[in-house]
Amino acid sequence: MEIDNRYITVVYKLYTVDEGVEDKEPDEVANDRHPFQFISKLGVVLPAFEEAVVNLTRGDEFDFTIPYKDAYGEFKDELMIDVPISVFMPNGKLDTNHIYEGAIVAMQGEDGSRFNATIIEIKKDNVLVDLNHPRAGLDLHFVGRVVENRPATNQEIADLLNAMGGCGGCGGDCDGGCGGSCGGCH
Repeated sequence: MEIDNRYITVVYKLYTVDEGVEDKEPDEVANDRHPFQFISKLGVVLPAFEEAVVNLTRGDEFDFTIPYKDAYGEFKDELMIDVPISVFMPNGKLDTNHIYEGAIVAMQGEDGSRFNATIIEIKKDNVLVDLNHPRAGLDLHFVGRVVENRPATNQEIADLLNAMGGCGGCGGDCDGGCGGSCGGCH
């Protein structure tokens, strides 16, 4: 049986491009000491990034740009919302060590879903938060090199699925429906 999933390790510098103007300093760096590793076909990276590197081999260099529409989408003004400041005051006091302009905070929706928000402004009665991805509206320019690209083992796939929430999202309650390949089913 041929394994379709690839274990890929890359080093890169990511530059963001806003309306055609590229930042001079990288927005993110994955270097030889701390490379970026992922397994293809599991939906853990941007599809356009995976597509650009999946067929490259060890030592191949890359230089490509992902347009914002294929990355994190456009910036949406409607995702800038005022939240009552009381949400950030569980003990009646604002925790200024964690709640400050520019901080990224974990929040929970009424339906229990979890998401991150960036604090934009702290006002008297409200906190303006941005629910857009921090790179929404930006093209992403990647310059780097492939360190490793090989077939992923079943154990590597199982380990990643377990790390992503156990058993590929079933939480171990699939009654063996995965064939036991996730390592967490009973």
